[in-house]
This record gives sequence, structure tokens and C-alpha cells, in this order.
Amino acid sequence: MIVVAGEALIDLVPSPQTSLPPSPDGGSPTPGGPLPALLPRRGGGPYNTAVALGRLGSPAAFCSRISTDAFGEALLAGLRAGGVDTSLVQRGSEPTTLAVADVSPDGSAGYGFYADGTADRLFALPPTLPAAVRALSLGTCSLVLEPGASAYESLLRRQAGRGIFTALDPNIRPGLIPDPDAYRARFRSWLPDVALLKLSEEDALWLAGAGEAPGGAVGGGRDAVLTAAKEWLAAGPAAIVLTHGGDGLTVLTPGGGELTVPGERVTVVDTIGAGDTVNAALLHRLDAHDALSRTAVAALGTEDWHDILRFAARAAAVTCSRAGAEPPFAAEVAA
Repeated sequence: MIVVAGEALIDLVPSPQTSLPPSPDGGSPTPGGPLPALLPRRGGGPYNTAVALGRLGSPAAFCSRISTDAFGEALLAGLRAGGVDTSLVQRGSEPTTLAVADVSPDGSAGYGFYADGTADRLFALPPTLPAAVRALSLGTCSLVLEPGASAYESLLRRQAGRGIFTALDPNIRPGLIPDPDAYRARFRSWLPDVALLKLSEEDALWLAGAGEAPGGAVGGGRDAVLTAAKEWLAAGPAAIVLTHGGDGLTVLTPGGGELTVPGERVTVVDTIGAGDTVNAALLHRLDAHDALSRTAVAALGTEDWHDILRFAARAAAVTCSRAGAEPPFAAEVAA
């Protein structure tokens, strides 16, 4: 079983059928016109990862704290529909976190969060995980927002200490991080307990602080990303996977191993949930290679990694081809 721990929330995504009307002269949209409708979608990086694992056929469980409100019930229903075990889900009467998505013309998405006093932030460290657990995946807002962040961090360290394969996707949301330097230091402190680190180029640049400008923006390029990733690799992970959007994925392994595969060409509706799908696809395919351990990852060859990364690229492409975080089922990514 693979346990995914972290937040479950509701994404409010602009409806593609509604848009601001143009101005009478045909120019920019009329400011006073109707606003686009926002459609509620189940989301949250860890939640999406758990659902994706279930759809791919991996035995998966979700470990979180979910509201008892209507959104919370819908989130639980989505997990069950995906075949995900919910026995590790804690419940609370606080409201569900909301994330308002701003989808750009190229399909990329930014988010504004409404997370004060919400249920997922009050997650408590479970006394134990089931004996069948072989891997633990964490990331995104859950490792930022206290007091739950400290509980998730404790879970990471405890399970790593017990020999469980651990995966981390920081999935940076800068607007939620009041002290970037403190978070970067905390991130580096996790690395000895992380077996698989997966992150986007943008997140790697942010975490490295490469070319940081006022307002938290970062500059730099792929060389800066690779330099930072190699430093992090030396701190503990057995492998680091970097995603490059439509340009594919790269894996780095100790000893200088490096392999890049191209992305799958697809008409992009939006990129919501694409990175989360990659998380699930990597874990699912590693499991297929019987490689959910540091020793087994170290033994993977170039052909193995090529298969794993290509599978992840196919899975992410399917998610990008439809609106919202809707990861693929196994039949959609069969080779």
C-alpha cells in the first residue's frame, strides 16, 4: 500500500464557457461585465496524487483531515470512487480549504488560497500506519500551514526512520510562505529522510533562491536548477525527478546519473493536477519495477528509468488534456 498524506481542498476553476464580454470598441473586456463562473473541483496536491494512484490500480490510502461540510463529503466520495482507502482520514467541523484558480491562456494555473481556520490544517500525527504500507508520499500546502505542517513533518521523519520509502513534492505556493528563507532551510532538513524528490523547474529555482528578485520572483535557467538538484541529491535522496512542463522530465541519481525524456504532445486544456499525476505515476511504475526502496532505486538502470519517466509523461499528458485535476485510469496510459 502507498499512503499519501496532505491536504484535500476544493479548487474553484473558471468555467471555459464563460468569459468577460469585449468592450464596445472590440478591445479589452468590459470591467463592469459579468464575471466568469467558478466551478468547484476536488483538489489539493496530495489528494490528487492519491486519486491518481487509485485510478492507476495501485493500492493507496489517504491520510489527512477533512471537513464534515458538504465539500468534505464530496472529497471523501471522490476518494472512494477512485478506490482509495479512507481509514486514515480524520474529520473536523471546520470548513474545507478553497483554492481559486487563475488559468492562463497557455493552461498554466496560479492559485489564491482561503485556508484560515480550515479542517486540514488541524491534522494530528496518527499513532501508526498499517503494516502493509510500503511508501509514503507528502507535499504541497500541508508542509507549510501550521499546526498541521509539523505533524506531517513528524510523520515523514518517523516513517523514514522505520525504513518506509518516502516521496516528497514541495509543490511551492509562494503566497502561503511568509518566510521563504526559513522554509528553504526546513526543506533542506527533510532531504535525509526523502528517498524520492520530485519537483518542477520553477519550484527548484524558488527553493534554490536562484536570481531572486524583489517580490519573491526567481530567475535563472536549467543550469541553476541542475546545480541545486545535485546539491540536494548529495543530502540524501536516492533519486530526484525534475519536471519541465511540456518539455518532459529528468531524473538525477547519485554518481552522476542523468536521463531526460521528452513530454507527450497534447492539446492542453489546463495543467491543474499534472504534477500530482506525475507523483502517482512515478510511484506506481516504481512499484511495478519492485523499486519502492532506496536499494532498489539505486539498482535501476537507464532502460528502467526510461520506462518510468515515459509512463509519467503519458499520464501527465492525459491530465492536461481535460479540465481540472482528472488523472487517467490505467487503460488510458497502457503502453
